[in-house]
Amino acid sequence: MNKKTVRFVPVTKEELSDFKIKLQQTFTDALVEQFGVSHSEPIPSDEDITTSFNAKGAVVSHIVYEQKRVGGVVLNINTDSQYNSLDLFFIYPENHNKGLGLATWKAIEAAYPDTKVWTTVTPYFEKRNINFYVNKCGFHIVEFFNKHDLDGDSVVQDIDDSGINEEDFFRFEKIMK
Repeated sequence: MNKKTVRFVPVTKEELSDFKIKLQQTFTDALVEQFGVSHSEPIPSDEDITTSFNAKGAVVSHIVYEQKRVGGVVLNINTDSQYNSLDLFFIYPENHNKGLGLATWKAIEAAYPDTKVWTTVTPYFEKRNINFYVNKCGFHIVEFFNKHDLDGDSVVQDIDDSGINEEDFFRFEKIMK
């Protein structure tokens, strides 16, 4: 496979609404693919996305390959601690299986070389994401959030009317050398 070069283009305020819609559609498509059911609420929720967009250190970008937008990413960069997070990351379904996810992750690492630790979370049912983060990007699963999580500090949501449990998440870390 030839090397894919992606670049990041900041999302403007005027583009945030469309970016959010595409993000939610990509996540919803994955849910439908996995479970064969539609979901009544957008995933992630509007509130979760707004929180990510407005967080201190948020970097919201389109992922561009060959002059075409192929996805998006929301990072949270802490320039003091260099403990950074990958809050939201999506490649449009029509661009899956083309190596763009890994090319994007490598470009993120290259863009933030001072990072000490990267973190991210993904739902328990996203086998594709779990495989990607662990086997391709070098993350390790360090925590499992679920309804039995007693510290109350999890990313827990709840079970919706379709019976899909939205409260079970894996948290990943990648310690950089």
